[in-house]
Amino acid sequence: MRNPEKELLTILKQAGVDFAASLPCEKIKVLLEMVGESFFHVPLTREEEGVGICAGAALSGRSPAMFVQSSGIGNMINALLSLTSFYELPLALFISQRGVYKEKIAAQLPMGRKLPDILRGSGINFSVISTPKDYSLIQRKLPGVYSSGRIHAFLLNPAIWENSEARSRRRIEYGKPSLCEYQASVPCEGASTAAARSRPKYRRFEILQSISPYLESKAVVCNLGFPSKELYSVGHRQSIFYMLGSMGMVTPIGLGISLSVTKEVIVIDGDGSLLMNPGTLATAAYFAPANLTVLAIDNGSYGSTGDQPTLAGSCVDLEAVARGFGMRETCKVATKKQLVEAMKSGGRGLRFIHALAVPGNEDVPNIPISHIEIKKQFAAFLKS
Repeated sequence: MRNPEKELLTILKQAGVDFAASLPCEKIKVLLEMVGESFFHVPLTREEEGVGICAGAALSGRSPAMFVQSSGIGNMINALLSLTSFYELPLALFISQRGVYKEKIAAQLPMGRKLPDILRGSGINFSVISTPKDYSLIQRKLPGVYSSGRIHAFLLNPAIWENSEARSRRRIEYGKPSLCEYQASVPCEGASTAAARSRPKYRRFEILQSISPYLESKAVVCNLGFPSKELYSVGHRQSIFYMLGSMGMVTPIGLGISLSVTKEVIVIDGDGSLLMNPGTLATAAYFAPANLTVLAIDNGSYGSTGDQPTLAGSCVDLEAVARGFGMRETCKVATKKQLVEAMKSGGRGLRFIHALAVPGNEDVPNIPISHIEIKKQFAAFLKS
């Protein structure tokens, strides 16, 4: 029986892969179905989100693999370089290479054909897998991805799956409730209906000072730029993963960690960052990890790039966005008392705290420890 899909997944299991994330591709639809049956699997809303989620899994000691099509690499390059590669985290990419074999969609040709050059120019190692005989390349290279903490891309030619005897077993039944059936939201403790009408009074630095005592013994992932520098100034802990790049990746990283450990995870995100990858809120709502809290400090501005206004300052209500994506327990806070009460009510399930703030940064120095030391300290905390 010719089953190249099963052969590939056997190799992955032998190499220790234990965490998978994917976006759909028609050429590997049967493979993706089998991935979902064989591994802990995260269906993604966007490729870039998957890089962050897999980074969180890798920080937690897992061995992640992503399955995407070639066009999706264009949505991931910055995150791959400024997050996965920068922090020396392992990630195996299995890329359905479009535009190279019996391609019927003309729009797939440019990215599919240029993909090797793009990966080469980005410094990402790759292997071309044209037939199942090339699986020996995967067997040789995949273990090194996880032992040395690097990225490797495997370009899967659609010819691999021709004449495969593997068949889809999925049956779509319409009219049945979805796994993520909508339920009315439940306010966090400390939520105030008046908060929606309150004017924010405190800058992000003052908010970080207020919540600092409630971060003790929790895994914390903090937004890049001034938020991380301010949090370090408030009080450094080895349990904090400071983002130094990859805007929009904070909540995905925290979600990946929360799906991999039992410790309570606190994400400190911002309005500009959340607006870059809002689909992650849907992924979080789908899994609803009971140990994850997303604290969105919304000051209506891009604080680290000159305080340019974000749309959250004019027309977007982030709490309403979170509810719309399926997060049930949400609240909006505008005072320190409301914020502290919301933080103290942790440990009851996935939560979204929308903290209103005024723009402005504290004059604090850069974080004095290297990005690799940040990673090592945080990974050690997760293992403790």
